[in-house]
Amino acid sequence: MNSDKLTIARERLQISPIDEWSVYKKRPLVIAGPCSAESEEQVMTTAAALAASGRVDLFRAGIWKPRTRPGQFEGVGSAGLKWLRQVRETYNLPVAVEVATERHVYEALKHGVDAVWIGARTSVNPFALQEIASALRDADVMVFVKNPVNPDLELWIGAIERLSRAGISRLAAVHRGFSTWEKSSFRNQPRWQIAIELRQRIPGIPLICDPSHMGGDSAFIGDLSQKAMDLNYDGLMIESHIDPPSAMSDRKQQITPVELMNVLGSLVLRSPSTDDPDFIETIEELRSQIDVYDNLLLDILESRMQVAETIGRYKKEHNITILQSTRWREVKDNAVDKGVRKGLTPEFISTILEAIHQESIAHQMKVMKEE
Repeated sequence: MNSDKLTIARERLQISPIDEWSVYKKRPLVIAGPCSAESEEQVMTTAAALAASGRVDLFRAGIWKPRTRPGQFEGVGSAGLKWLRQVRETYNLPVAVEVATERHVYEALKHGVDAVWIGARTSVNPFALQEIASALRDADVMVFVKNPVNPDLELWIGAIERLSRAGISRLAAVHRGFSTWEKSSFRNQPRWQIAIELRQRIPGIPLICDPSHMGGDSAFIGDLSQKAMDLNYDGLMIESHIDPPSAMSDRKQQITPVELMNVLGSLVLRSPSTDDPDFIETIEELRSQIDVYDNLLLDILESRMQVAETIGRYKKEHNITILQSTRWREVKDNAVDKGVRKGLTPEFISTILEAIHQESIAHQMKVMKEE
């Protein structure tokens, strides 16, 4: 995206700094609570523990649960809003709930919720997003937008733009990872570069990490939370249940309030900048080295594409198809093996090679069309 479009985005979106609307005025902003509100007792007991910690900015609980298949627990519905209001009144703890329809918004606002979040299944749908944005117009609430289920940055940006145009200024993006067919240890692949690009495209947008949905397992929450802090995220949305094994939804990815405090207490918070002249000098030298290597990579890629074009001409002369699946599979498998031995992850090597392969195909397609 060019600089002109970045300037337009910066001027168009009026987003309040997150430190102006967080309760404890310190990083990270913490949004915590059970995946689902299941009963008044469960909600109040969990809220009591989280409020007592003095570290949770927002209490979250889902009351309308979009399930992939019918017959699964789909939430308690509007009845749960009364419990959330009780949490707010009893513990002076702001509350947040997921909304997926216009009716959800009206119900939530009627019960005085402080914040709503837009789920991944909803942010992927511009029609649903526009209805929600219209229902929220000029509402005095915080709005958190989760990334779409698929890795489409434009959809994520579009959702944020629609809400901003509806007069929402306390607006933040929630990175919960992306669905994929590829085998992965995580429930949703992080693809951190997409969230980083979002912040570059919308300067000043608060960025929240949802390690619960990203990892899909409580064992990953600590490491993913630290990764988010290392990348200068503003906050965390973590599912916390008073008794995770008994949870009616997503029990594997929820942690107790005590475990949550342990995660937060173990985080190493680093500064995004420093005035130390020695550090600045050293980092600039290292960045210069990175620039050199980047230029070398571009030169190598240019040469590789020239070879790909030559191959394309030979294929054209001999009437051979561009895609050679067996050859591609061998190249990819060998490169992944070599990359792992050099300390690179299989996911990284696969992503890079697939991008290069697609570019090679594009170059060969161009050759095939030549007169």
